[in-house]
Amino acid sequence: MMAVDTNVLVRFLVADDEVQSRAVYTLFKKAEEQRMPYFVSLPVVLELFWVLESAYERSRKEIADAVEGLLRMPVLKVEGEDVIRLVLEDARHTSCDLSDLLIGRVASHAGCDGVLSFDKKACRHALFRRVHV
Repeated sequence: MMAVDTNVLVRFLVADDEVQSRAVYTLFKKAEEQRMPYFVSLPVVLELFWVLESAYERSRKEIADAVEGLLRMPVLKVEGEDVIRLVLEDARHTSCDLSDLLIGRVASHAGCDGVLSFDKKACRHALFRRVHV
């Protein structure tokens, strides 16, 4: 199984480079025909959140919808899919950054009681505990 980098998913979702976007569509179509999915790691999902928000100024809802669509694609095997679904659910009910939600949910899934942080905004979520100075 081959893995995909963030830029491959960005080309697929944003289609801002016609040649590269077409190449991704071709790769995905061929993989689907051969039933050979591509692996998407959690670091790629984390970077995807950041790139879509920062570089492409996509709204939180647009990002959540895009990632939800990726999870439904049989050509992609996404690491921690259950964790990512929880992040997307959290995103609908909180203003925490998507990357912070992913950090919190991964920690929770690993059995942690919470994530220590200086980030006041993240600490509004039950998954985080504030480090006081």
